[in-house]
Amino acid sequence: MSRIQEQSTAIPHKVIGAVVATGIMSFCGVIVETAMNITFPALMSHFGIGTSSVQWMTTLYLLVVASITPLSAVLKRRFRSRTLFLCANLLFLAGLVIDALAPVFPLLLLGRAIQGLGTSIALPLMFNIILQQVPTKRIGTMMGVGTLITAIGPAIGPTFGGLVATTIGWRFVFVILIPILLISLVTGLSCIPSVPVSADREAAELGPLDVFLMVLGFAGLIFGISNASAGWLSWRFGGALVLGLIALAAFALRARHQAQPIIDVRLFADRRFCLHVGAYILFEISALALSFILPNHLQLVDGCTSLQAGLVVLPGAAIGAVLAPLSGRLYDQLGPRIPIISGSLVALIGLLGFALTARRLTAMAILILYIFFMLGIGLSFGNIMTNGLHRLSQEQQADGNAIFNTVQQFAAAIGSSLAATIVAAGQAAVADQHLGTINGSQHALILLLIVGALEVLLILAALGRFHKSQPA
Repeated sequence: MSRIQEQSTAIPHKVIGAVVATGIMSFCGVIVETAMNITFPALMSHFGIGTSSVQWMTTLYLLVVASITPLSAVLKRRFRSRTLFLCANLLFLAGLVIDALAPVFPLLLLGRAIQGLGTSIALPLMFNIILQQVPTKRIGTMMGVGTLITAIGPAIGPTFGGLVATTIGWRFVFVILIPILLISLVTGLSCIPSVPVSADREAAELGPLDVFLMVLGFAGLIFGISNASAGWLSWRFGGALVLGLIALAAFALRARHQAQPIIDVRLFADRRFCLHVGAYILFEISALALSFILPNHLQLVDGCTSLQAGLVVLPGAAIGAVLAPLSGRLYDQLGPRIPIISGSLVALIGLLGFALTARRLTAMAILILYIFFMLGIGLSFGNIMTNGLHRLSQEQQADGNAIFNTVQQFAAAIGSSLAATIVAAGQAAVADQHLGTINGSQHALILLLIVGALEVLLILAALGRFHKSQPA
């Protein structure tokens, strides 16, 4: 821990600027993903492609992010933060330009893949800057600010995408973000110091076999999860999952015997760290599953347009995003138990409401219940990561950060795929799409209630024995 961190609680302005600059890139990555989901029908019409093809706009992005994010710990040890920031920003800008001009669908996918490279470097970098340069007593607040920046994307993405697509065209989703990225570039170059890399740079080698096994493992799991509807015995689902698990098992065996592994898997020996990671995964699964279920229910059952559906979920998403830094401040002042446990219970109440009213959900009911759920997310989600990382030494936090950011991508893929598969099964079971959507949504919402209850149990197990002023 630096001397500044120990003796001062003031956050330097340049540190705030560095967090904002890196956060903007993460924000842009999320907002493109959520905004483009709304524009899928327009993309299918423009390029003459089907649903299975257009889904690669999301799947390919998740594949890249989930495969590269685990490298963040070793990249931090090998390269200056300023260099990583510049590389991430220029990659994202290049991806935006390609997508804004893409005449054919494969080029559109290439742009999304390049954007994924930028996001996979930027997101862990933001949290590493917070963990390294923010005074210890203010880390909770700044982790909340970082969460806020990235959480704004899902809050406004569907509304932004629907508005842009229906007024000036889907390409402007990318065009509008270019000046925002340029602002991020200028801010980051002004605020991120060009400090030397760590002394163990030479030990932080990227072994080709380790990188291959890790990328193959994570890519296999994400690809398989994203193709859950193909069936257990299909190579796209079962085969990809088995391949991914074998590759990750081989990677973990090698990492246990290395002094500087790409990811320190020995962190999972800490039971309470694992409980925090597990709760984080379950929260993300619930959030991403709801982000699929609710807009589809609003459009297919309640007759809303894509823009109206985005506006219904906007208040809840915005409340959750804005609450993140406030809950981080509560964490700094009161410890982990009050914000995390209360937030988990409030989110569970929201999920209970969805499960009980699943067959008669109206737009107003969705708006109110989603506010409850996102209120709980805002209170607890970012603090779960903060408290999990607080258990680690400063030398281990980069690896812990890589783990949290990596599992978040998996949870996002699981949540979206799980919801899509269950809703699609409900629709396929009956001829009436309206009734099928209601049935599928009901089954999915009941499952999410179970997921939410498990998340609460994990949190209670992680925090139950600790005094409120102590980080667990």
